[in-house]
Amino acid sequence: MLRGEAPSEGDGGRRARLVWSGRLLVRRLPVLLIISGVAFGVGTPAGYTAAPFFSAAPLVAAPLFALRGTVLTALAAVLGEIWVVLYRSGAVQDHGESVTETAMVLVVALSAVGINRIVRSADIRPGSVRDVSAAAQRAVLPTPPERLAGLAIAARYVGARVADRSGGDLYAVQETPHGVRLLVGDVRGKGLDAVRTAVIVIGAFREAAEQERTLGAVAGRLERALRREGGRCEGAEQAEGFTTAVLAEIPADGQSVLRVLNRGHPSPLLLTPDGGLRELLPEAPAPPLGLGEMASRPDRPDESFFPAGALLLFFTDGVTGARDLLGRYYNPSGKLRGCRFPGPDVLVDTLVEDVARHTGGGPADDMALLAVQRPMGA
Repeated sequence: MLRGEAPSEGDGGRRARLVWSGRLLVRRLPVLLIISGVAFGVGTPAGYTAAPFFSAAPLVAAPLFALRGTVLTALAAVLGEIWVVLYRSGAVQDHGESVTETAMVLVVALSAVGINRIVRSADIRPGSVRDVSAAAQRAVLPTPPERLAGLAIAARYVGARVADRSGGDLYAVQETPHGVRLLVGDVRGKGLDAVRTAVIVIGAFREAAEQERTLGAVAGRLERALRREGGRCEGAEQAEGFTTAVLAEIPADGQSVLRVLNRGHPSPLLLTPDGGLRELLPEAPAPPLGLGEMASRPDRPDESFFPAGALLLFFTDGVTGARDLLGRYYNPSGKLRGCRFPGPDVLVDTLVEDVARHTGGGPADDMALLAVQRPMGA
């Protein structure tokens, strides 16, 4: 699923769409409860209480959100209850009852924060099953060198906070006779099977990047490696296995040229030293690796100007698919436009932190980031 879109129809797509819609509704439920509490408090006589609505909101948020989201929900619930009490202050005869209701909402809100910490502590136990695929993923994604062929490089992998969403994101950087070549991709599926496929893709890239003259030929090698792997699988995995990927090449001749070949992956961003930003969209869309028979033309990379001091940012759809409490997707282009960064490490760290702020915690899906900077004067 690319760019945070809802699942498509076909092959269980309708069922997946219903699940996706249900999850989105559940995440919005705390906000709806608070709004309902305010409406109930305003629209009903003084003898009725809106406290159940305000009490339910943080309890629903506790297992769904990270600490920040739970605290904000709890605070909103308490403030909502206080506002309703003040709104009704002229009509309410028993002020002691109002104080009791407000105290009850406050106690429930504080309890919800405590529940959240217990749930989240259980979720991130180092030995838990959910950490296995994330640990395996990190093992196959070694940290690239900070400098390679004069380029500054930084990479980050952040595992998902959801048990079944880790595994499959990948990146690789390699200096070759043809220049520095890069790969960022996302294997369909999650878990250890996706990690296994990521190992195959990275291994094929390491060999092909060294031997093949063009990025199109490198992509062809990756395509054949995935087909061989698919031939060993059965059923749906054989029919549906694919990997979105973007390959890039910075030639060794010192020219300020960048070649990018995109196979169904989120487009990289080019950040210039003056704060400008350009999304490197492909001239013609191409299917993910493993679905090459659907391509309408041979693989041809797009060329762009890569000026000195510019930063090139690659990421997986764990970034663009990150949602806040209202279900709004994270927009890296909008967030980074106009910003200046001294180097790729600061860029990726800033983006990881900003995604965490946007979601109120860790990402629901894992994400991989890779940034490269051409030095000034190069």
